Amino acid sequence: MSLIDTRGHQLFPVLDAAQIATAKRFASGAAQKFAPGETVYDVGTRNTPTWLVLKGTIDIGRRDGLNHEAPIATLGIGQFTGEVGQLSGRATLAFGRAGPDGLTAVPFDAAHVRALVVGSADVGETLMRAFILRRVGLIQDGGAGSVLIGRPGAPELVRLQGFLSRNGYPNTVLDAANDEEGRAVVERLGVQPEDLPLMLCPNGTVLKRPSDIEAGVCLGITPELDPQTLYDVAVVGAGPAGLATAVYAASEGLSVLVLDQRAFGGQAGASARIENYLGFPTGISGQELASRAYVQAQKFGAEIMIAKTATQLTCGGQRYAVRIDDGPSVPARTVIIATGAEYRQPTLANLAQFEGAGVYHGATFVESQLCSREEVIVVGGGNAAGQAAVFLARTASRVHMLIRSEGLAATMSRYLIRRIEESPAIVLHAHVDLVALEGDAHLERVQWRNNITGVVEARDIRHVFFMIGAVPNTRWLEGCVVLDSKGFVKTGTDLSQADLVAAHWPLTRAPFVLETSLPGVFAVGDVRSSSMKRVASAVGEGASAVALVHQVLQQ
Repeated sequence: MSLIDTRGHQLFPVLDAAQIATAKRFASGAAQKFAPGETVYDVGTRNTPTWLVLKGTIDIGRRDGLNHEAPIATLGIGQFTGEVGQLSGRATLAFGRAGPDGLTAVPFDAAHVRALVVGSADVGETLMRAFILRRVGLIQDGGAGSVLIGRPGAPELVRLQGFLSRNGYPNTVLDAANDEEGRAVVERLGVQPEDLPLMLCPNGTVLKRPSDIEAGVCLGITPELDPQTLYDVAVVGAGPAGLATAVYAASEGLSVLVLDQRAFGGQAGASARIENYLGFPTGISGQELASRAYVQAQKFGAEIMIAKTATQLTCGGQRYAVRIDDGPSVPARTVIIATGAEYRQPTLANLAQFEGAGVYHGATFVESQLCSREEVIVVGGGNAAGQAAVFLARTASRVHMLIRSEGLAATMSRYLIRRIEESPAIVLHAHVDLVALEGDAHLERVQWRNNITGVVEARDIRHVFFMIGAVPNTRWLEGCVVLDSKGFVKTGTDLSQADLVAAHWPLTRAPFVLETSLPGVFAVGDVRSSSMKRVASAVGEGASAVALVHQVLQQ
């Protein structure tokens, strides 16, 4: 059953007279009239208001990149349009047309929607629940968002699927060779194999083999920045720590910009299920947790730029600035480093050949579908590897876990160890290293070695998930802040007197607990030296950093 069948009253609630009167106080303009059939807003349009119906009706529909249209709902008096994209003025995923008797509705632009959500707990809760459920419905029901056309399992197509899915954008995938409609598009456009995959955006734009940045621009994920705006806080990284900083800073009235090169959620966003996070006794997927935090940050007015990479921290002048890969530097009064860590790359000669074509560094729904009913390998003995193994065991015929140590007790939570022990689909191989990857366009077979016996075993396995160790994302900080021997950012009491002297620490006070060797620049989460490397601690550090930011801004 669809969401409309099960939660239709929450998807399309009707405000009563008192709630309508409350909402109208937050409107961004006077009521407007539309003729029967007139387009009120269209797919792909930025800064589309949320409309509250006062008279008549509005027909809401969806359209995908192939121009297929389908109705969603007809809204009447006391009902409102929009979904989570309206919180930040991003491109719409649906269209609205005035009904047969015309329409009278009052508009709420993004700023006024946020003011309503924050200013009225009653109406705000109703709007937020509906907005979130509508985005979920667009993803689940299909027929909206982008259409991707390519070769199933091809690395570039998998990358794009992951990018859209991780960022909560609906998409449909067509086989360029075996799907009639996909093949017709390829032939009509004269697309060559090297140009695949194609991305057909909802606004009609066709992209050939797009990068994440190009896809983000086409979908309106990336807002346009005013380079003259001086932000109170620039947060680099939209994982749990960065999103926590954004929520708490924006809710306390600070101007906040968040940058992330890939997607919100960081490594945690790719976790199939987190079961030791406070308040979720049945567990929650990393994607769900990150999505809620992402929407919450937008609710309070934080600006979030996805698919934009911070390439340098400018730290030598009167104020700080974060340089973006293909744009201007963003000035900020304080900076939060929340770039996290990435899995260490194993030393296999041909690893790059199979990246995205049998070798993966995250186990999400996209990857699980690629290896359904096949044998897979998970390399690593930490919690992320354990979560991946348990998740993949649902669809894979067999999951081989390869670890160098003799067991998991020293590196993994007990509840995950029990899940692994009790799963008939998971086989643990101790004292084992993966030593060879073989294949042509896609991984076809592997070899692993038992480090006790020296025996090398070959297996016809096409999918390997590497989750070993952590390497901090700190290359963009070169020469600005003090790092430890492993490249993690040193903060607070981890900074020795010699560190501060070498960094020319300019203040009489010592650095705050999360502060780096630069006053007003903080590090939180996995990127910070001595951090706990847990989602809960990352969220706590992100929230705590905001209190320290206030102290710096007041000095």
